Amino acid sequence: MVPSPFLGELIGTFVLLLLGNGVVSNVVLKRTKGHESGWIVITTGYSLAVAMGIFTANAFGSADAHINPAVTLADAIITGDFSKMAVYIPAQMIGAFLGAVLVWLHYMPHWQTTEDPAAKLACFATDPAIRSKGSNLMSEIIGTIILIIGVTAISKAEGIRIGLGPYLVGLLVWSIGLSLGGTTGYAINPARDLAPRIAHALLPIKGKGGSDWGYSWIPVVGPLLGAALAAFFLGMVSV
Repeated sequence: MVPSPFLGELIGTFVLLLLGNGVVSNVVLKRTKGHESGWIVITTGYSLAVAMGIFTANAFGSADAHINPAVTLADAIITGDFSKMAVYIPAQMIGAFLGAVLVWLHYMPHWQTTEDPAAKLACFATDPAIRSKGSNLMSEIIGTIILIIGVTAISKAEGIRIGLGPYLVGLLVWSIGLSLGGTTGYAINPARDLAPRIAHALLPIKGKGGSDWGYSWIPVVGPLLGAALAAFFLGMVSV
């Protein structure tokens, strides 16, 4: 298997979803060792998943290691080069879908012991704490703006040793989750939400309920809008 940007984005996003949605499953599914261990565990696990996803994407051929269509869009707007979107975004979607499928396989006995359909969906996709589409959309926009500005600041910072960047991005995602994630579950990544939601709809999970398609556009449109707004702002200030 020859390393390539496509392969790097695919496997990096796969690792992100396997570890990220894995920690959600560990907390919300019944009779796991981590059942009901809480929001701090989820945000910590997801931040580490981001760091490991970036390292993996680098190792398999993606020097950019976006593992997020919103980051890819922001980069395209900032640089004026949209060619990577056709390669990166399909890879990210495929990787996210496969990561979600492996989470399902890994926690196979626990789907039957968990009765709540909402808990099962939470292992795949986000949902709001209070359903208010305008406010939910704004939350995803704000969270993604902070993500893009933070990632750009980290990439521009002087004196950061090689290899530290992914950990700092993970720390940034941890901060976003702790401070801003309580409203919508902070998707801030269209692939992280949409592809696993599709997996949830397709997989034979007993008692899973619906995939909440009425809400599904918010964790896609919100991050893309936030990425575009952040990119235009960064372009104006020439960061």
